[in-house]
Parts: sequence; structure tokens; C-alpha cells
Amino acid sequence: MPEIRIRKTAVLVETIYHEGGPVPDEPQRRAAAMVVIENPFAGRYVEDIQGFMKDLEPLGIEMAQQAIDALGGDPAIVQGYGKGAIVGVNGELEHGALWHVPGGYAMRNKIAESMAIVPSTKKVGAVGARLDVPVTHTNACYVRSHFDAMEVGISDAPKPDELLLVLVMTTGPRIHARVGGLRAEDVKGEDGLR
Repeated sequence: MPEIRIRKTAVLVETIYHEGGPVPDEPQRRAAAMVVIENPFAGRYVEDIQGFMKDLEPLGIEMAQQAIDALGGDPAIVQGYGKGAIVGVNGELEHGALWHVPGGYAMRNKIAESMAIVPSTKKVGAVGARLDVPVTHTNACYVRSHFDAMEVGISDAPKPDELLLVLVMTTGPRIHARVGGLRAEDVKGEDGLR
């Protein structure tokens, strides 16, 4: 498969102290690791693209570690995750879907007790497009307090022949989460759901 050609990387960290209510004991932190790469399939239809997922695996592992490092270096503090891709306009949505396996498994392999599927989003967009990356609890996707999203983007990406790949991790629930449902401390961790 084609060589991965990286144009740039970025790591964004947010620290949320409150949302207008009382300040919690610990703020929520979010990190997004982003990379802009050349889309080897841009501008033409290619039937067999699956092999590129294997090529993306080392990049996924590197990005997962970057996000963990941005949150302090301890994967045990990660409670939420998500992934996404923005495909430049000369590509197709399916090129963004190539990120599902290498991005998701990279995070799940780095984080203990990560039974839940990694939520994902993708779109085709022009330079400067933004993406809301969905986030759920790492071990049980029914934990409502961890239903979240992080908006990401890079001002000069993706160019028409590029892909912008994203991994997001969070350290806890939404600040002031109070809509009920399964609590993180009650997760059984048997099926990725509860």
C-alpha cells in the first residue's frame, strides 16, 4: 500500500473547570491528537483500499500515546474516547472510514478496561472544516454522564488531497453531569455496554 506522508500534527488540550455551576474537585480534561496526511486515493476511485488500514496502525498507536501524554501520561485516567476524520474534497467519505480500525484499536490497546466500541464520525470537508468528535465512556457506552463531543479542526487542513485524522480522550464525565442513567462507578465491564 502507499507510504503515509504526514504534513503536520497538532495536539489540543482543553481543561474545563465549570459550566456555570459549582467548581468540581477536579476539572475535566480533553485531548485531541490530530494528523494531516496525504490521501493516496484522492481524485480517483480505487476499489481495494482496505490494506491502507494496516498501514495506518502505527500512526494510530503514536497518536493514542500523544493524547495520553497530553493528559499527563497515565492511561488509567482516561475515561472517555472517540475518533474522527475529515476527508479533503478530492476524496470520498469511505477514505475517512479507513480510520475506524487503526484509530479505535490503538486507543483500546493503550487503555485498560476499554470494552466499549469507540464512537466515530467522518465527513468530506474543505480547508478549515471543523468536526464534532463523539465521546463515550471507555468501558460501557451506556454511561450517560460521558456522552460528549469535542470540536476539532486545523485552520489549513485538510487540503483537497488530504485526510485529517483525529483521536480524542477525556478524563471524566461532562462537568455538572446530572441526567441519571448508569453511573461510571456501577459499570460491570462485561460487554462494552453496561
